Amino acid sequence: MKNLFLFLVMLTGLSFGHVKAQITPENFTGAKATLNHYNALYILDDKDNKKIRGTLRNINNALEDPRLKGKITIELIAFGDGVEVYKKTNPYDSLLTALQKKGVILAQCSNTIRERHISKDELWPYISYVPSGNGEIIIRQYQGWATVHP
Repeated sequence: MKNLFLFLVMLTGLSFGHVKAQITPENFTGAKATLNHYNALYILDDKDNKKIRGTLRNINNALEDPRLKGKITIELIAFGDGVEVYKKTNPYDSLLTALQKKGVILAQCSNTIRERHISKDELWPYISYVPSGNGEIIIRQYQGWATVHP
């Protein structure tokens, strides 16, 4: 019985030692992109310049991640205060067109522009529209899209 107990203690120790070796910084390389394709919905409902630029930068970072490069579809949904990203009066045109050229879907909530009395002429012409931002989030999530709200 004593030998069995020692054997189990030793086996348990080896098991924990193996797990510990797997999670050391030297061995960790991040998640593996094992799927053929990924979808991500970025959510923007804030008008803060820092938040907008950070969200656009995060999208670009995902597009350039070597694990995801060529394997990801990204949509940016703006609603509420996030509509500012698409207004012609704001300085995001070059950032948005660069993302669009990389295949990013740029979508705006129609409820927001209707409720705030914003004309589509005030927004960039390359923007797509969805009936509601919340509806887009719900549908995309149930379609299996990752939702990112930086």
